Amino acid sequence: MSFPAPNPAPGGTHPARGPIPFVRLDSAYPELFEQLMDAVRDVASRSAFTLGDAVEGFEEDFARFCGAPHAIGVSSGTEALVLALRALEVGPGDEVLVPANSFIATAEAVTLVGATPRFVDVDPATGLITPESIAAALNPKVRCVIPVHLYGATVDMEAVTALARVAGIAVVEDACQAHGASIGTDRAGAVGDLGCFSFYPTKNLGGWGDGGAVVTSDAELADRVRLLRAHGEQPGRRHSHRIPGTTARLDAVQAAVLRVKLRHLEEWNEARRALGARLAGLLAHLPLELPSPPPEGDHVYHLYVVRTDRRDELRELLQADGVSTAIHYPTPIHLTAAYADVGLGRGALPVAEALAGSILSLPLWPGMSDATLEQLAESVGRAVPA
Repeated sequence: MSFPAPNPAPGGTHPARGPIPFVRLDSAYPELFEQLMDAVRDVASRSAFTLGDAVEGFEEDFARFCGAPHAIGVSSGTEALVLALRALEVGPGDEVLVPANSFIATAEAVTLVGATPRFVDVDPATGLITPESIAAALNPKVRCVIPVHLYGATVDMEAVTALARVAGIAVVEDACQAHGASIGTDRAGAVGDLGCFSFYPTKNLGGWGDGGAVVTSDAELADRVRLLRAHGEQPGRRHSHRIPGTTARLDAVQAAVLRVKLRHLEEWNEARRALGARLAGLLAHLPLELPSPPPEGDHVYHLYVVRTDRRDELRELLQADGVSTAIHYPTPIHLTAAYADVGLGRGALPVAEALAGSILSLPLWPGMSDATLEQLAESVGRAVPA
């Protein structure tokens, strides 16, 4: 099911001729919205809110979609990363390699298990972690690397996993922005030891609140994540606690919503790819650095991120023209107040720092009409003269 064009605005004005929001969520699409409401009503009518059929059904569908034997629904993408690291028994005294150009949750998960994030710089063309940056940061304390498929673009996982095998470290994929992206014949999240996903509402596969999942081909790791998400209890065996765990289950309402939307994710990702390619063509004459799939990789355009030294000026001009934008992310993780104690000052990771001052996320969503896309390109063109 394609996203239909949203309903016209009150008074008959088509949204393409008015302000352009950064994202459109499910309530803008009546047919999809009713399907989702039906799924929620079903869960509510059975009072089946915690685990159960809805969660198990989604887990089976998502595992099949990812091409992995196991998918475990959890409460958020951050918790997915935490539980993946805990399942690997990463903890105090260990270091985990993390790209400085990412959302802070990638590093937070490392901190939350008691390990130390070791920040590395990224490729200037893709903004992604590279095998070279990983190799340069290895030391005897490193237990794991977290490659992040940022904005929907995929890391060179063949090279990363080969390096990790030689180094004897684990690989936890942060695929929270790359649902359905391809890595050769595999899916993002299904290549490393474990893959982690977020179902935050704005994601390519987004729920109606927080949610996440861990996927893996390792049955022992999958069982451990299932225990950890629910106080160490095995499914169906209440008050039998095998290990200390936590409350990190995926809610059944979220699972029901996600199961409906998962049926359409492949089509929606194709729409994102097509829109990304078309927008690149419309903006190609401008002095901007435009996103594209990495060499030998894929891009599902969770975010359409351009680069310019005039970022703040461009954003201000677009806002004045009714175009909403965002910055993902304005401060590299190692320069945030939260990680001041790591001792990496300005200049330590120059590529990530330069990116933070030049990146701007433009609106792009499945169902964006040709007229809206052209209006967006015209607005950008007016703000950035060729």
